[in-house]
Amino acid sequence: MSRVFLIVMDSVGCGGAPDAKDFGDEGACTLGNIISTCSSGGANIGRTGSLNVPNFKSLGLDSILNLSVSLDNTGALEKPKGLWGVATPTSPGKDTPTGHWELLGVPLPWKWEYFKNKQVSFSTEIIKLIQELSETKGILGNCHASGTEIIERYGKQHLNSGWPICYTSTDSVIQIAVHEEKFGLDQLYALCRKLAPFCHSRRIGRVIARPFLGDSKSGFTRTANRKDFSIEPPAPTLCEWAFEEGRQVNALGKIDDIFSNKGISSSKIGPDRLLMENLYDLLDNAPDGSLNIANFVEFDSLYGHRRDVSGYARHLEWFDSKLTILLKKIRQNDLVILTADHGNDPTWRGTDHTRECVPIFGIGLGEREIGNVSFVDVSASIAKYLGIRNRGVGKSFI
Repeated sequence: MSRVFLIVMDSVGCGGAPDAKDFGDEGACTLGNIISTCSSGGANIGRTGSLNVPNFKSLGLDSILNLSVSLDNTGALEKPKGLWGVATPTSPGKDTPTGHWELLGVPLPWKWEYFKNKQVSFSTEIIKLIQELSETKGILGNCHASGTEIIERYGKQHLNSGWPICYTSTDSVIQIAVHEEKFGLDQLYALCRKLAPFCHSRRIGRVIARPFLGDSKSGFTRTANRKDFSIEPPAPTLCEWAFEEGRQVNALGKIDDIFSNKGISSSKIGPDRLLMENLYDLLDNAPDGSLNIANFVEFDSLYGHRRDVSGYARHLEWFDSKLTILLKKIRQNDLVILTADHGNDPTWRGTDHTRECVPIFGIGLGEREIGNVSFVDVSASIAKYLGIRNRGVGKSFI
């Protein structure tokens, strides 16, 4: 029986979606602009020269970029050694839940609520509720901010007062950062868990717990114990389709949080390097008929939002090197799809996601071009390959 491995490289977009201009992202292209910056010598911190991703290239990277951004490429393209194409989003959002839900068969039927005021972001009602739930007399932040920058700005004050650091972005999200030891990890999770239903009822997509360690002398560092308290998907996704038909659904990274544990058999979290080892284990041991989904978040969290082109390039090169082992572990009847949920062009203005199409790399279906498809077509194709009923609106490209 067949197995499927869906690998989401968080934010690795490949060129503006047709409506990118509506999001202020016309011209954004995460992969393309990183490649250009590397080639011009502008991404030489911790690495040098052109982007070195031979596995991605052999799987069709150049052809994908040529298709998605209409490159004027007069040279011969390397023939892809697998299935390749580009997926276009339709849901009204460019955030993690929106992208993942749509990839797994459920387009977003509503518009998210956003915090548009960048200096004073939260209503008095939200602030009072956070104070009540955290048993504090105030909050810090209350603005749009980078997660690493805001803990440096307010970390010392947080340690002195005990007040949580609360901030947001152009995504529909409230993020709460506290010192993991001084405030307490369990207390942080409880705060976010209790706040989440209020936010979800108002179409605020996520409350994210952002614990950190350190002090004002040595500096503050976020830990790996982030936890997302996400609104439930508006309809059953591919995870539930598979689970309800008796298939094992294994999740790596923040997949469990994104889908509110709906249709998940097992889940492991950790940094990308640990998740890659977990993915190797699944390739070795996951049972026949299983659906295995991984999210590698550090492209987005460590490099995209921080506009770190060199770091993003290094991570792409690291990931590509790990594909060498992954490709050797694939069994005859396995289908592996590598894709993304949105863009986060590190060469772009601001620090937020970019509205982009995403690449589709497929191993297990031979060499073929699928052209431009929709996000929901990914779930339809996986369902067909696994022999389960497609409950969504997508069409299989198999």
